[in-house]
Amino acid sequence: MKDSSRGGARGAKSRDPHAPIASKLKALYEAVEEEPVPQHFLDLLRRLDEAERTHSHD
Repeated sequence: MKDSSRGGARGAKSRDPHAPIASKLKALYEAVEEEPVPQHFLDLLRRLDEAERTHSHD
């Protein structure tokens, strides 16, 4: 009986060991998400859209 109560207390007090990593990854993702799309990517997407429209009319 002592083992189960001790395990329960330990489980309640312990933190997720991955929490600091998850927090840092979330912050990194949010920072990248806020970055503007580079102009060369926008140009490439525009050219791909134009090529797709050209080939779909054939």
